[in-house]
Amino acid sequence: LRPIEAIAASAPLQAGAQSGAGVKALVNDLPGYAVIGEVEDGGQLVEAAERLQPDIILLDLSMRHTGGLEALRQLKAVLPHSSVLILSMHTDPHLIMQTLESGAHGYLLKDTSAVELEQALGALRNNERYLSPAIAHTVINQALNRGPDPCATQARQHNLTERQLEILRLIVRGKSTREIACGLGLSIKTVETHRAQVMKRLQIHDVAGLVLFAVREQIISLDD
Repeated sequence: LRPIEAIAASAPLQAGAQSGAGVKALVNDLPGYAVIGEVEDGGQLVEAAERLQPDIILLDLSMRHTGGLEALRQLKAVLPHSSVLILSMHTDPHLIMQTLESGAHGYLLKDTSAVELEQALGALRNNERYLSPAIAHTVINQALNRGPDPCATQARQHNLTERQLEILRLIVRGKSTREIACGLGLSIKTVETHRAQVMKRLQIHDVAGLVLFAVREQIISLDD
């Protein structure tokens, strides 16, 4: 099997952050991955990606000239099948939402560990999404401020029952299966069955993907 290939698009070193060289070394040390290109200018990214055809692109938002967000939009227009993992120091909820809505498949903070980087790359490799746990709550809070809760509409549109929507919202809020079962007066097995059905119907098989789906579709309600 050929290695999963990646291109790293990095900004100059920032205090407390992984440098482009540091990220490249982390990726190359992981089994099954190889960095096949690196650019420092957002304007060079699309041309390099078209030429190298990477499976995964690690994109720093703080790039010179063409910024990372604009580079992401251009990239998704010409290379939609490459997965993009944002690597950033920024935790601003509006910026995070912009990157996810512009086509990023994951968002990782630049002070990440090798273990978390491997988890993120593994998720993208399996056509899943990844959010750093440190910012998952930020994405959820942003969703909570996006207006009324259209749960009935979503239940019809996505063929989820009200119970499944209820469990989906609790999963997205970080509740464990045991916590959900105790809170709703259900058995753990029943909750696990509902969880599996939700993932099957939505064709989403990871929690980060469920978070992004709930954010995008505004399924999360304001009734904390």
